[in-house]
Amino acid sequence: MKKILILLCTLALILVLVVTKQESDTIIVYASSEQFRNDAMQVQLSEAFPHLNVRVMYTPTAKAAAKLSVEKENTDADIVVGLETSYMSKITDSLADISGYSKLEYLDELKPENQDNKYLVWERQAGAFIINTDILNKNNLPMPKSYEDLLDPVYKGFIAMPDPKSSGTGYFFYKNLVNTKGEEGALAFIDALEKNVKQFTESGSGPIKLLNQGEIAIGLALTFQAVNHINKGLPFEILFPEEGSPYSLTGTGLIKGRENNPDVVEVFKFLVNDFIMYDKINFTPEQIFKVQENSIPNYPSNIPYADMSGIESIEDKEYLLSLWKY
Repeated sequence: MKKILILLCTLALILVLVVTKQESDTIIVYASSEQFRNDAMQVQLSEAFPHLNVRVMYTPTAKAAAKLSVEKENTDADIVVGLETSYMSKITDSLADISGYSKLEYLDELKPENQDNKYLVWERQAGAFIINTDILNKNNLPMPKSYEDLLDPVYKGFIAMPDPKSSGTGYFFYKNLVNTKGEEGALAFIDALEKNVKQFTESGSGPIKLLNQGEIAIGLALTFQAVNHINKGLPFEILFPEEGSPYSLTGTGLIKGRENNPDVVEVFKFLVNDFIMYDKINFTPEQIFKVQENSIPNYPSNIPYADMSGIESIEDKEYLLSLWKY
């Protein structure tokens, strides 16, 4: 009996050591993108690095930011992808210097040196007025051209906007209003707009869903989601307001200390030189590079981007959200 007990304990110890070694050899990528994009990332990483155990873990932006802020370099993540730049700037002390890792040519305003080489811009998520033309025409509504047009009482109950407190999409519309109208003007505008809003949706995709269901005529929503629906045959039209297309940025970085692991560095280099371009060509084509292809039909070109000064500031975000009352 004693020999059996010793044997079982030995086997258990071996199993623990094997599992521990497997976990220590695992390269973990926190990814805050949509699941279909994360799945594509996992497939390509597994194909490019069959000798490594690379795991892409979906981690919502707020959760990833909270974990990394608390755990710092002791986090289980090695690489972070798709985290809003406002949060990336908050955790820069926990990020490695990634100078020279990217070989792609960013637009001048998005170059990595602008972020002290602590992170690279991963994507631009931009929005527009998305119009369900069937609902617009059915109700004899005029086509809006500017934010001010949305205050016309004829639109009462026909507009949806994401809630900035729960949606990054909602926040970038809000931030653009502050940038163009000033804080006082933006808050007064929101108070007036609220009278016409059917719903401040919890998620950024909420207005698109309402448009799809025919419950509203105008949604302040993400351009790429609208294009996906247009390509499925829905009667949507994309309009950029006179103030321009508002947007937010997400970033990717390497946790401090992981730059000493050559395997992690190779995975990171693959992500920021190879997969990032695949992601832009096939999923989120808003421009971040000087030379950038797009394979998505009906995607707008020559997009007039809005003034998004301060979109990367977590202090601005926390302050402005404290003023939001809807």
